[in-house]
Order: sequence, then C-alpha cells, then structure tokens
Amino acid sequence: MSGGWRAVRRRLLTPSHNETKLSTRGFHLKDDAARTNLETVGGTFLDGYAIAVEARDQDEAHERLERIPVRYRGFAYEGAAMGLAMLDGLPLPGNDRVARFLAGHGAPHDYMVHVGVGWAMARLPRFRWASIAPPDPLLRWLALDGYGFHQAYFRTARYVHQHHRESDFPWPGDGTGRYAGHAIDQGVGRALWFIGGTDPAVVADLVDGYQADRHADLWAGVGLAACYAAGATDAELRLLLDRAGPHRPQLAQGAAFAATARIEAGLLTEHAEAATAVLCGLTPQQAAGVCTRARPRPAVDGPVPAYEVWRQEIADRITDLAAGAHR
Repeated sequence: MSGGWRAVRRRLLTPSHNETKLSTRGFHLKDDAARTNLETVGGTFLDGYAIAVEARDQDEAHERLERIPVRYRGFAYEGAAMGLAMLDGLPLPGNDRVARFLAGHGAPHDYMVHVGVGWAMARLPRFRWASIAPPDPLLRWLALDGYGFHQAYFRTARYVHQHHRESDFPWPGDGTGRYAGHAIDQGVGRALWFIGGTDPAVVADLVDGYQADRHADLWAGVGLAACYAAGATDAELRLLLDRAGPHRPQLAQGAAFAATARIEAGLLTEHAEAATAVLCGLTPQQAAGVCTRARPRPAVDGPVPAYEVWRQEIADRITDLAAGAHR
C-alpha cells in the first residue's frame, strides 16, 4: 500500500481532535490543569489511532508511538489498538492486525490494547465484532470496558444522564447473559472521571445518580481512571476514597488494574504512584503483585466469569492487606 493511500486512509478514518475537547463534550471543567491533562489524553489517543492506520507495519507504528511522553504513551497504544481493530473490522485486505500487535510490540500494553478494541466495537456493526473479538479468555472482558467508556464519553446524555443500561449483550464466557453489563459499567465509570473533569465531588455525584446495584462496577472504573489518567491531588483522592464508602474495595481494584498496566508497560509515573498509595494503601509494585497473584491460571469461566472472580479476589486481597496494616 502506498504512502499516499495510507495518508488518505488516516484522514478518512481518524476522528477530529476537536471531539476530545471538554467544551465540545460539555464535560465539567475543574481547572485549566485538569482540562489540559484530559484533552492531552484524548488527543494522544487519536494520535495513536492515526499512527496505526497510516503506518506501513507495526515496527513503524511502534517507533512513532515510543516517541510519545511516558505519561500519555499508554493512551496512544490504546488508540493504536482501536485503529488496528477498525481496519480488521472493515472490508480491507488482512484481518489479523490486532492479533499480530498483541504478539509483537503491543504485548506489554495488552490491557490498553484490549480496551482499544472495545472502542472499535462501538464504531463497527455487531456482525463485524467476531472479526475483532480478542481470544484471551480473561482480558477480552476489557474490550467491554472500552466499549462502555466510548458510549459514556460520546453518548453522554443517554449513558450518563439517562443512565442507560445495556441488555441482551452476548459475550464469550457469559453463560447467563447477565454479566457483560458489569464489565461495560467499569468502562462507564472510567469515563465518569473524564466527564466529571477529575473533580471527585462531581464524579461521586455522577456515580450516585445510578442505581445502587451498578455502583461497585462504576467505582472500579473511577479508580482505574483516577490512577491511570490521574489529574487529582492527594487531598482530592482522599475525598474520592471517602465518597466511595462501602465500594472502596472496588475503587482500589480499579486502581490496581491501572498500576499493573503501567508497570507491565514500563510507564509508571509519580501520579500513578500517588494514586495507588491513597486508593490502595500500597505501592504500584505491591498492587501489581496482588493482580498477578490473584490472576486465574487457567482462566476458566463458570457460573461467574473468571474475570469477575479475578476482580473480586483483587478487591478482597487489598482490603485484607489494608486491614492488616492498621492492626
């Protein structure tokens, strides 16, 4: 494929950076620092997307992605995964780009790559989902996190203010057909961190507006975003912890996911260290260790999917560690 055609493909397929502006989205503005951070996250995601759809191969994409500052590089890989999944889902030559990325340069970023696939799901017709569905029985649930984030971010009125809930959402490993919404809600919760402008009081109020049986999953998503995307002071994180109330274990579980994703990709930042300390009471390395030790091996889905067993085990172990530290 010629460079000229790849450039055209990039222009045709890449969303506008304007779509990530807080003013465009109508999201809460806490202050200029928060706006700059969140808009940089969004812009970097789209940069990664554009790199993936224009690059000759993943080696070229990797070389360009690695130039992005550490704090935001993970979002670029997430965007790149969406771009590759979009190409896999469209009637274009080749359909194993995401699989080859996960087997290559995308491997250290597997959390973010799976989330990026979920963004593509939200843009592709359902009959094309089979062509991009990740095979990993555990991490494939993160694609639903990405789907939920996309829907809340771009369809905020319906998914956030009207509290729309997905139903009839078949997914591999969900034998009862009732669990997919939980994984999607983690992504919705992650988007609430952006929609609330990283303001803990606003974010907590948004969570409170949903039905109580959705709060645990939403708080997990909030914790993930508060740690990975950052944007809050220690005092604000402590307020967030207080507002989570009985869902502190889920808030910590989300933060532990974020810490693990950053450590495995070599992208640890002082912001993630601070958030993990407040939300988990652990260092990022300790939180990642909890995630690794709790990970089901092999991941076998039963009445409760292995992914949910993993999430609950992480939350329980962090709670036990925190209780032991205060004895």
